[in-house]
Amino acid sequence: MSDSKDQLTEVHQEELLQKYDAESNTRNLGGIAAKIVFFGLLAFSLFQLYTGAFGQYTAYIQRTVHLGFALTLIFLLFPARRKGNKRKVAWYDYILALLSILVCAYWPVFYDTLVQQIGGITQAQMVVGSIAILLVLEGTRRAVGLPITIIAILFMVYALFGPNMPGMLAHRGLSLEQLINSMFFTTEGILGTPLQVSSTYIFLFLLFGAFLVQTGVGNYFNDLAIAIAGKRTGGPAKVAIFSSALNGTISGSSVANTVTTGSYTIPMMKKLGYKPNFAGAVEAASSTGGQIMPPIMGAAAFLMIEFAGVGYWEIAKAATIPAVLYFSGIWIMTHLEAKRLGLHGLPKEEIPAKKTVLKKLHLLLPIIAIVFLLFQGFSIERTALLGILITVIVSLFLKETRITPAKFIVALQEGARTALGVAAATACAGIIVGVVTKTGLGLKMGNSLVSIAGSIASSPEAQLLLTLFLTMIASIILGMGSPTTANYIITSTIALPAILALNDQLEVAIPVLAGHMFVFYFGIVADITPPVALAAFAATGISGGEPIRTGVNASKLAIAAFIIPYMFVLQPQLLMIDTTFFEILLILLTAITGMIAIGAGLIGYWYRKLPWIERIAAVITGILLIYPEGHTDLFGAAAFIIMIALQFIWKRDKKDKAKEARAQA
Repeated sequence: MSDSKDQLTEVHQEELLQKYDAESNTRNLGGIAAKIVFFGLLAFSLFQLYTGAFGQYTAYIQRTVHLGFALTLIFLLFPARRKGNKRKVAWYDYILALLSILVCAYWPVFYDTLVQQIGGITQAQMVVGSIAILLVLEGTRRAVGLPITIIAILFMVYALFGPNMPGMLAHRGLSLEQLINSMFFTTEGILGTPLQVSSTYIFLFLLFGAFLVQTGVGNYFNDLAIAIAGKRTGGPAKVAIFSSALNGTISGSSVANTVTTGSYTIPMMKKLGYKPNFAGAVEAASSTGGQIMPPIMGAAAFLMIEFAGVGYWEIAKAATIPAVLYFSGIWIMTHLEAKRLGLHGLPKEEIPAKKTVLKKLHLLLPIIAIVFLLFQGFSIERTALLGILITVIVSLFLKETRITPAKFIVALQEGARTALGVAAATACAGIIVGVVTKTGLGLKMGNSLVSIAGSIASSPEAQLLLTLFLTMIASIILGMGSPTTANYIITSTIALPAILALNDQLEVAIPVLAGHMFVFYFGIVADITPPVALAAFAATGISGGEPIRTGVNASKLAIAAFIIPYMFVLQPQLLMIDTTFFEILLILLTAITGMIAIGAGLIGYWYRKLPWIERIAAVITGILLIYPEGHTDLFGAAAFIIMIALQFIWKRDKKDKAKEARAQA
């Protein structure tokens, strides 16, 4: 491929990212502005590395310095309008950047006074707090998007006008002074837990990802995926699944994963014979699945540690079987679609040589190392720092993977750049969490959903399922257009209480982690669920398909994400909670078998084209097998065997008829 074509591909990727991913819509600066941004990003990363290695400052100082860096750089890098001038910084953005520095410096400068202050806040602090809130909202709008910004504004309005709210939504209300005080002068608002996680764990792991990228690990993932899956039936689709799952371990964005991996895999799928809508859907569904893939899970795993109150390893362990089932479902359906269309694998000359793949196998060592270190009980900060160090050392093994001083600087810069949207999103999400804490809105909404379900359902079991369904809808709506970290914070704050309320009202023992995983899953699949399916829409920019049809196909391929969360709430063994090795083995065997049946039903093909009655029967059979209960497994297994037998009988009859026809001819 020529250089011009490579450049065109990169330009196309950048255009798609700027169109569908707010975090990528940045200015391309030159001159003094570029130098300011360069040194600002560098200083941001060095500050985080220093505090990660030698200890954090007190909560208020650590978080405000982190926020100050992020907001300042956002106003310099992100234009006020999506199609604004990308070549220079507007005069008012310099003012906003300066205000960000002054406001966030207020805490470090006046720290002693603020921590000793009793009662309300002064007029000067009212002004500082008001500006801080406005800066966070505007910075989030630019770097993350409108959805989370609008939700935060609505929540603040709700906090101020509580007495005027109808019915059970009414509350005592907060004065403007109380709202500003809680939002910026306590750790219950902007400076709350979400920003704390961003300023510690998440930044360092984003930096770890940036260093991995500099080794060329993304291209290696593609080569490894082709070597493993390229020869198989419908090879390029399976390459997309494998590559996206691997890239998902270091990517925090479904859209970014779709564009970067999809620019390589979607053209291959189309060339082989997959239709554009299906090819785009495979990539979108696989890239979205990267956010639920351990060990990093789009950085949400580190937020879940704080929100769910469980250890990292428990979260990674719980996410493993659902992630395996998710990708197995996509793999199975792409295989059946390839069989239906008569597609084969890639030709031998397009498969990388075994020697070439093994030569760079060392690039996987940093990922293996961080999993091992976390399993051994190392702190998250220490693990991330050691991961960065191991990445640099491992990169030295080959000249083409080596992180040179220039690449080292680029990694520091890109790591900080990636963290800007996350910092803004977590600060804005802190506003939502703060209002929920002050007003009790989460509990009220949870009780409302349970009450609605109770008024419709005729039994406790039906009420449980209906509450889960309403929570699913709420999570998908709340997750639309939000990045992974903000997505999880919003859904766990607003939608999760409905599930947890069931423990009190129905005395159903739903583990807290199962509830968190439920809302997390449905918040994530919003990226491929029409009408706002950003990952699917980004894929159409490469495939040339139709956005809504691509989104519908992606949702079909990701069917496991719509079934499994119900299963692990009803039966937590799927999350490896209170279970044994043999139970896990049986769950995996029956669940993957179930995904084969569901995949056949949805694609409409097994060993032959299936009529509708058999498609429906296959889906029901699959659900019975996935549900981890003894009697359902037996019924499902019996139905599966019968369906397989029918397929082979049909196949044998077809061969016999073909022989008979040839004999008569």
